[in-house]
Amino acid sequence: MSAKVSRFRKEAGTTLNLSDNRKNILLAFSSGLLLTGSFPKFGSLWVAWVALVPLLFAIRNVPTGKRFRLGLLAGVVHYLTLMYWLVITMETYGGLPWYASVGFLVLLCAYLALYVGGFTAFLGLLAPTPLRCLGAAPALWVFLEFIRAKALTGFPWELLGYTQYKALQVIQISDIFGVYGVSFLVVAVNASLFLIILFAGKGIWRRRTATRKEAIAAGLSAGLLLAAAVCYGVIRMHTIHLEAGNAPRVKASVLQGNIAQNVKWDPEFKEATIATYLRLTRQAAGEAPDLIVWPETATPFYFQRAPNMTRRIEDGIRKAGAYFIIGSPAAEEVGDKVRYYNSAYLIAPDGTVSDRYDKQHLVPFGEYVPWRKLLWFVDKIVPGQMDFSSGPLGMVAPWKKGGLGIQICYEMIFPSLSRHAVRNGADLLVNITNDAWFGKSSAPHQLLSMVAFRAVENRRSVVRSANTGISGFVDPTGRILAQTPLFEEAALTRSVPILKEKTIYTRWGDWLPAGCGIWIALLVINCIAANRRRNLTAGKENHHVL
Repeated sequence: MSAKVSRFRKEAGTTLNLSDNRKNILLAFSSGLLLTGSFPKFGSLWVAWVALVPLLFAIRNVPTGKRFRLGLLAGVVHYLTLMYWLVITMETYGGLPWYASVGFLVLLCAYLALYVGGFTAFLGLLAPTPLRCLGAAPALWVFLEFIRAKALTGFPWELLGYTQYKALQVIQISDIFGVYGVSFLVVAVNASLFLIILFAGKGIWRRRTATRKEAIAAGLSAGLLLAAAVCYGVIRMHTIHLEAGNAPRVKASVLQGNIAQNVKWDPEFKEATIATYLRLTRQAAGEAPDLIVWPETATPFYFQRAPNMTRRIEDGIRKAGAYFIIGSPAAEEVGDKVRYYNSAYLIAPDGTVSDRYDKQHLVPFGEYVPWRKLLWFVDKIVPGQMDFSSGPLGMVAPWKKGGLGIQICYEMIFPSLSRHAVRNGADLLVNITNDAWFGKSSAPHQLLSMVAFRAVENRRSVVRSANTGISGFVDPTGRILAQTPLFEEAALTRSVPILKEKTIYTRWGDWLPAGCGIWIALLVINCIAANRRRNLTAGKENHHVL
């Protein structure tokens, strides 16, 4: 009889474990979808404030290995649904077969998901109590985001804080903390909501029931952090608007040629491309702008190396009577070798080249192959046989209104690049890009969300020209003043303020992730010390029993 009861209990326990496993998997899967649902273009920024709550419930009472796998699942679901457009880019424009494109996407998403898995695995180790969860979760998340931004050439695409780019009162703290401060705030609120719900349902975190005091502490901390951020944002926006009202202004025009990627480099379409940009230039010149900006690689040739086409553009510039920034590939001889650059030329109203900016942070496997000796079998996904070379860090192009901090394409997703430019004297940030690669996907909208943060972090206006969109203007509070539709020709002109102040973030950089790293190290030391104390206590008790 006892054997039958034992077997029944064992089978019932197995059933419960399977049920719990399925529930945890569903919770982790839900968090992955909710994370994506908080990013543009289809998402809502409010979803971010609860997106991690299901994942925290999934990992609350499972061992380290399962916590890691649940976090990995959430990460894979999130990044696959967030970055699906990579398949479009690689298959349609890179010429890769669909299975290779899907395979690359899966590998990249699996790599990015490791950071979410690391978050869930380490959170359980660093937070033995519910209250510790509140103290560890935001710092751990931010520290891992920072590592992702630096490791393996870095890929800080759509960090959690970027979900809030339209919540202007919230994101103003970025001039102190950078985008990482907003990520910290969002995770802190998620962790607080988790603890409050845990207490209300009499739930358990690692064999500890959440207490009333812990729930109250969670609610107060989330409320105070959010209130402080919003209050700072309201005050700071008011101050910046007053400063902008008294600041000198620049009238800038951005041109959007809407040149299809599959004909961009076709020799038969070169004349048509030049004609399009000259026509849009004449249209913009009617607004009498100080600066006219063409997008990345707007010229379908090496500027200054094709005399007839270069002369046509210089003639158009002289007629417009403005400064120009023109995206073009560049080449120069260095000894017996030729170096190629993805560049932006600053051209004076008389048609002479004032300066040239060479892209600093190149797209791996798109503009060059990293670790080429090791990955000798890998080629780039864009046309051209040669790798681009990178330009110097923090270059600023001087002109009549101050300094121009030029960023090409996805350089704007790296906060440090804009920060270095502003530290070196940039009064206006200019982003030129060719987003035709992304089609009508979410990617151009996601890029715009990141561009907005560069304006807030450094209190600089941003002028953005994109081949197929989204082109537009962002003011120093992160407000998008105007933007173009996707895949339409456009010439858009706006007046933007030129501010001179250097923010705490501009001067000190990513001090918050560094502080989070120190806090995590202290928590690790504390956990090690606590384990030693428990082992010593257990050893003494065993000795006493003997």
